[in-house]
Amino acid sequence: MRTAKRNALRIAAATVASGLLATGAVALAGAASASTLSAGNATSYRFATHDNTRDLTFNQLLGINDEGVIAGYFGSGAQGHRNQGYLLLPPYGQGNYVNENFPGSVQTQVTGLNNRGVTVGFWSSMNNANMVNDNHGFVEFGGHFRNADFPTGSPAAPPVDQLLGVNDSDVAVGFYTDANGNNHGYKYNINASRFTRVLDPSAPGASLTAAAINDHGDVAGFYTNPGTGNTDGFLLSHGHFTDLAVPGASSTMALGVSNYGEVVGTYTVGSGSSAVMHGFSWTPQHGFSTVDDPHGIGTTTINGVNDFGQLVGFYVDANGNTDGFLATPQR
Repeated sequence: MRTAKRNALRIAAATVASGLLATGAVALAGAASASTLSAGNATSYRFATHDNTRDLTFNQLLGINDEGVIAGYFGSGAQGHRNQGYLLLPPYGQGNYVNENFPGSVQTQVTGLNNRGVTVGFWSSMNNANMVNDNHGFVEFGGHFRNADFPTGSPAAPPVDQLLGVNDSDVAVGFYTDANGNNHGYKYNINASRFTRVLDPSAPGASLTAAAINDHGDVAGFYTNPGTGNTDGFLLSHGHFTDLAVPGASSTMALGVSNYGEVVGTYTVGSGSSAVMHGFSWTPQHGFSTVDDPHGIGTTTINGVNDFGQLVGFYVDANGNTDGFLATPQR
């Protein structure tokens, strides 16, 4: 996505934590359509499920660029079901899945990509039964991989560092977790190998995850709102920090952003066993719109958006499987 992202280890179903993440049936042929619930600007989408047959029980699509190339992975991360990264190329048949895994890794997630052939993600050397594994960010271009972890003197144990998005200027975003369990967002200039922090200007100590960046340098993500204690989304644009919280939601996470300022993600209503999750789209002009895959209403996460308004994400189906989806707007 010219945007790039995304996501996020089961980023939507939980907040990013120290285990590798996660959350069609075979690039399902059938497609469904649905509309958003918006007071201002309703957009109709055509939904198609896309799953890698190497594991039909668990697929997440996390990013999409303007050429329609999709970043994702299969495998829940449970012991024996390792995360394995891939790119999915148009026209999205099973022969169009291209494996991408960090050399020597046990698990890999490809979380974001740009229009210049750069992909980002994170990898692990572990596949523990408790799903508490080390995470390390990486960059890949032309088959060459580079490790990219924020230099910190107080990492979590095991360390947690993830790159989640990248723009066409080859600037990536991500986060690391410190020894106290707080997340710290950052930008990584790939060409200069330079890290800079991403902060809430009014609460620089807040736990924050930078999840996506567009070509204007606008960063989307989520943080712990110091006023309410809730997890809210945010958009940081030219130094202006906008809090994004769906009214009535117990949690909102922004996971993708396009060059046109469309922010996408997931929000949760309720808590515990009664919690339900919905995808959303937000623009400054029209505010929030709910966008749910028709096969996963109440279990939908939108993780990426490109400049044509195409959305990628995942949902949990009636059989309990996690399926990736592509939603294309019908103009």
